[in-house]
Amino acid sequence: MQLLGIGSRIRHPEFGHGVIINLKTNGYTVTFMDEGVKILAFTAPFDVIEAIEPDSDLVSLFDVEQALSRVLQKWGGLTEIVPLGDKWKGGKLIMKPGRTDLASKEMPIDAFFHKIVMVRDRLRVLEQRVNASALDDEEKVSIQQYITRIYGSLTSFNLLFKHPEQSFVGEKGGVEA
Repeated sequence: MQLLGIGSRIRHPEFGHGVIINLKTNGYTVTFMDEGVKILAFTAPFDVIEAIEPDSDLVSLFDVEQALSRVLQKWGGLTEIVPLGDKWKGGKLIMKPGRTDLASKEMPIDAFFHKIVMVRDRLRVLEQRVNASALDDEEKVSIQQYITRIYGSLTSFNLLFKHPEQSFVGEKGGVEA
């Protein structure tokens, strides 16, 4: 099967003469003189009147999705899917006050874990924005040191993460639990 490029002219048995105006994952987008725009499968029956070579720099939909996903994760504040450790799934966080006249509070550990992951993701976005900012290097280093200390303060929650590489890392550079 020959892949045709944008601008190729074809003749379809049902729709007549047309010009390929786009290539999609599911086929060609073709503008027909009498029928308007139609999408034809790459294997659809048609005669090629004039073939144009496809651009050599075509990018697959997968490549575009991967690139877009990386951009959105970096700049959009999107949350990465981070699994909770198996032993905690379905569990509860019970907060019992030191005074007997006050009631205990319960929270699903999944919800608590989600909030911790959101804090981590927002810290990452803050880090990226500091690095990309117009601040001078000394100010950037100072803010980065505070962010590193915040990560260090959050290492107590590392026991909730399923995968150690997704845990918080403080000033020592290692994963603490």
